[in-house]
Order: sequence, then C-alpha cells, then structure tokens
Amino acid sequence: MERGADIRWRIESAAGLFAFVAVVVLLSISGARAELAFSGAPAARVDLGTRVAGNVSVPRTHGPSSKEIIYFATKEPVGTIIISNGDRTLIRVLPDGKAEKYNISVGRDGFTWTGVTRVGRKTEWPEWRPPSEMRKRQPGLPEYVPPGPYNPLGARALYLHSGGRDTLYRIHGTNDSATIGGYETSGCFRLSNRDVMDLFNRVKIGTKVIVR
Repeated sequence: MERGADIRWRIESAAGLFAFVAVVVLLSISGARAELAFSGAPAARVDLGTRVAGNVSVPRTHGPSSKEIIYFATKEPVGTIIISNGDRTLIRVLPDGKAEKYNISVGRDGFTWTGVTRVGRKTEWPEWRPPSEMRKRQPGLPEYVPPGPYNPLGARALYLHSGGRDTLYRIHGTNDSATIGGYETSGCFRLSNRDVMDLFNRVKIGTKVIVR
C-alpha cells in the first residue's frame, strides 16, 4: 500500500510540474509574440495600461501601404507636401512631373482647415499630450500618453509650424489603420503607420506643407 501511494504521489507531482512548465512556456510565447507584433516601439516607454478610448487591441502590423507614384503637374518645388481635405490625400512632389500619393484621414466636420505651414519638427514614436481645448471637449482624455500601441500619433509625427510657432496640427501615423480615408481627426492628418514611416524618412525640417 505504501509503495502504491508513493507511486501515485510521484505521478501526480510529475503531472503538476508538467502543467506548471506548460503554463510558463505559453506565457513566454505570448509575451514574445506581443513584443514582435509591435517591433520598433521603445519597449521601455510603452505603457500597456494606458488606453485612450474603449477596448483597444494591440496592433499586429503597421497597417497597409497606400503609396502610389502618380503624374502630378505643379509649380511647387520638389519635396513640397500638398494635402487635399476633399480628396483625403497627401501628395509629395517628385521630379519630372510625378508625385507620391498617400491616402489619409482629415478633420471631421468643423475641424478641417486650409493654409500653408512648414514641418518644424519630426519625432519617431512620439508621445502625445492632448491640447487643452481638446481636453475641454473630451474630459476623459489623459494628460499624457506615452509612445506605443495606444498612442493616437502612431509610429511617427511631423509637427506643422507657422511663423515659427507650433500650430498643434500634425501629420502622423495611427495604430488603427481602419480609420484611414475618412473624416476622423481634430484637424491633424493621419496615415497608416506603414505610410508615415515611409514618408518620414524623406521629409526634411522646413518642408513646405500646403493644405487645401
């Protein structure tokens, strides 16, 4: 009887140990997948507990690419960015009568604007501090959102300045690429993370940005 009880104890202990190891392995795999899914984000500064609105899931990709090379006649110099609120497109002028075209989201009703600005600053994996006017409209917004999967500025941001001052408008990415192509923002211009990362590398500080 003692020998049988000892055997049963050994079997149960081994089964318990196996189950524990299996749980640890599964958790490790899940953590690795989550980290790989958002590769490139500054992991030390990503606060996975910060959510801007609702049940936001961690993005698994940088979203689609909408970039096209088109023929585009303009007198603006190469490198100029031309944004169309009506067409919801961002165009960057290239040589030889061509341009890069990206699909974007623009300001919703009451938040569209037109004018000429310049890129005053560029940031990879930007933090976000909602402007005071936005926080008055949406009291539930946090004062600060760190870089990462819950940041509405996404992977890159180009800060638009006028007269040497920040306009508070941005050309930026998004971790929710399903919103691209609509009237979604408070006046900023939103691209998929994949598109904004592509654009970011070729835009210089001081670039002219025309919003129509």
